[in-house]
Amino acid sequence: MISSVRRLSLQAAVLAATLCIAPASLSAPKPPALTPMQIQAIQQREFDAKKQVVFSSVVDVLQDLGFTISSADLATGFVNAESPTSKTNSASDFFWYGGATANTRVTAFIEEMASGKTKVRLNFVSRKTRANVWTYQQENNDTALIEPRVYQATFEKVDEAVFVRRALNSPAPTAAPSSEQPGTAASQSTNPPQQ
Repeated sequence: MISSVRRLSLQAAVLAATLCIAPASLSAPKPPALTPMQIQAIQQREFDAKKQVVFSSVVDVLQDLGFTISSADLATGFVNAESPTSKTNSASDFFWYGGATANTRVTAFIEEMASGKTKVRLNFVSRKTRANVWTYQQENNDTALIEPRVYQATFEKVDEAVFVRRALNSPAPTAAPSSEQPGTAASQSTNPPQQ
């Protein structure tokens, strides 16, 4: 009985050790690397609006998504923003590093084209910072986010913001001039006589 329990404990320990030091070749295969043109196709869109309208819309959308704008310059077309920092709670981060934080940074470049359209290029970067409690040093790990859904959802929000901003900035329609002159029979009939 005791030997079978020891054998099971030993087998469990060997299995756990094997899983912890499994070669990287057993992990899921990485997708093929994207070419610069493929990345550019994911990260940029053109909008049929003036640069100022698109620039303001990009800033509004980033703020709506919870980013804090650290700098924005209409003349150069650059916007830098950062998401709030959150703590990560993985066991390895806590044991080896004493904890980790993560946030996302985004840069936007807004450029007016000769065609009258405005081009926007976004770049989202995920940053994970770990503080090593043993050496009192910080380790940053930046990873570019090349997930098409993230960019597509953001560009859809920018497109909606451009539409709303253009609608709000367009002049209000004016009322058609009345063919009736004051004092005519038609205008007098709508006003009750005063006593």
